[in-house]
Amino acid sequence: MIANEANIAPREQFEVQGWFLSESLAVTEIRQLQSWVDEISAWPDKSNAWLHHRELTDNGPVLCRSENFTPYHSAIKTFLTQGKMLATAGELLAEPAVLYKEKINYKLVGGAGYSPHQDALAYRFVDVHISCMVAVDDASIDNGCLEVVSGLHGEILPTDDKGCIRPEVVEDLEWTAVELKAGQTLWFHSRTPHRSGPNNSDQPRRALYPTYNSAREGDLREDYYQQKQAEFDVLGQPEAQVPVSLIGDFQGRPVK
Repeated sequence: MIANEANIAPREQFEVQGWFLSESLAVTEIRQLQSWVDEISAWPDKSNAWLHHRELTDNGPVLCRSENFTPYHSAIKTFLTQGKMLATAGELLAEPAVLYKEKINYKLVGGAGYSPHQDALAYRFVDVHISCMVAVDDASIDNGCLEVVSGLHGEILPTDDKGCIRPEVVEDLEWTAVELKAGQTLWFHSRTPHRSGPNNSDQPRRALYPTYNSAREGDLREDYYQQKQAEFDVLGQPEAQVPVSLIGDFQGRPVK
């Protein structure tokens, strides 16, 4: 069931489904967002600042994710921490919200997908987070849109050794592909099961993913990135995996 049904409040839909599809950005806002993502993707790799992650595709190495960029891009920081984005996060949390983390998943042509998982296992410090996918480009089944499971955001499902949902559990779940036009936003609970396929089209499927937590629990953004780096330092880099998360959901091949 796609969200935005008549006479049902976003908070009510979110509580029942674990996800909610909000109204689209205006055309001018979409163009601004696309230009900001273009700017960030053009930044050089730089340690101790923003983070770029790359994957190997059949077309060669490509950018697959950027994160920790709001301190270095004032316009996108304002977009994510003021106005309707923050207000919507607060509405879904039923209390004031604060930005927990941010990333851009590029999923360029030939880019890999993500195994079925729940984000909560990769997030630290608090139990409940609200994330969203702001479509920078149209997201379709062909280019690897998100697929979600409704009404299953109250528990952590059994996982494999990568922290992803076990295959036998995945088979029994009812998955809904959520295709988006550029500018639409899919909000989802950190325990909402989701996955996405590879980009088999000839067009990119870029998306901005901010995550929020309750302001009552503190501004944890810097703590998150420090903790993530510390855990990466301990784990090292898996040979057959691109380490973009604290769980092994990303299916991309590493660049040697």
